[in-house]
Amino acid sequence: MRVFVTGASGFVGSAIIKQLLDAGHQVLGLVRSEQAAQTLADMGAEAHRGDVNDPGSLESGAAHCDAVIHTAFNHDFSRYKENCEDDRKVILSLGKILAGSNRPLVITSGVGLLHGARPVTEEDVPAGSATVPRAATEEAARAVVAQGVNTYIVRLPATVHGEGDHGFIAMVVAMAKENGVSAYIGEGGNRWPAVHRHDAAVLYRLIIEQQPEQRVYHAVAEEGIPFRQIAAAIGQQLQLPVAGKSGLEAEAHFTWFTHFAGMDCPASAVKTQEATGWKPEQPGLLAELNAGVYR
Repeated sequence: MRVFVTGASGFVGSAIIKQLLDAGHQVLGLVRSEQAAQTLADMGAEAHRGDVNDPGSLESGAAHCDAVIHTAFNHDFSRYKENCEDDRKVILSLGKILAGSNRPLVITSGVGLLHGARPVTEEDVPAGSATVPRAATEEAARAVVAQGVNTYIVRLPATVHGEGDHGFIAMVVAMAKENGVSAYIGEGGNRWPAVHRHDAAVLYRLIIEQQPEQRVYHAVAEEGIPFRQIAAAIGQQLQLPVAGKSGLEAEAHFTWFTHFAGMDCPASAVKTQEATGWKPEQPGLLAELNAGVYR
């Protein structure tokens, strides 16, 4: 199978490419720079120079591929809503290319869109994008399904971890170093689900290979790790004190990240595992923190 991957040089996208190549698939990866193109070539993939926000780039990339995996997203939180709407446009553009072909389109969302007293499941639907901007991604996915596109949604957890991570855990580590303390909010009982990037990559591959009936999947290996345990592991590795903070103290420590640091979004992947046979095998988040991966 020949697979077109957006966000090909990213933390998750590059893991997916490795997984696809190791399984014998061909990969065409969308990249913007010559350096990223060379990285893909070194892996054994073909680079497609272009921009995810250019419909022409998407059309020429996807035109002669058997499947599309969309992982690209601009994580500049200063223009978050605009980025979410840009993602909607990307998915709608990919939908126009794939409509009527039965070629699978796998898009990337997040379990953090959903909140509840119980772990959220694949059957839960986020509130609309007027309330939760990132829901624009899943709204677009449902729109292209209505146009006859063979569409799947993979929801990633709050932290996708592993060597080279520049995401949420790396940010929390940086804040601990800057402030001289590893902090959590309140009692720190809010839970973050987690997955290793190489386990997540396996799920994307299984979906395009199997094309199962189920349409929404959770790439969740650990249902919900209390944030105070994450903070404690970071503090131990950095040899820093660990403390709960509330109100203005929490805002001073976490600044713009305060909402995410207090996020409670446990998530189940039972239906995902039943539908695909996916079984996470990589080390868990706390194991990686304790091993010094983020030191």
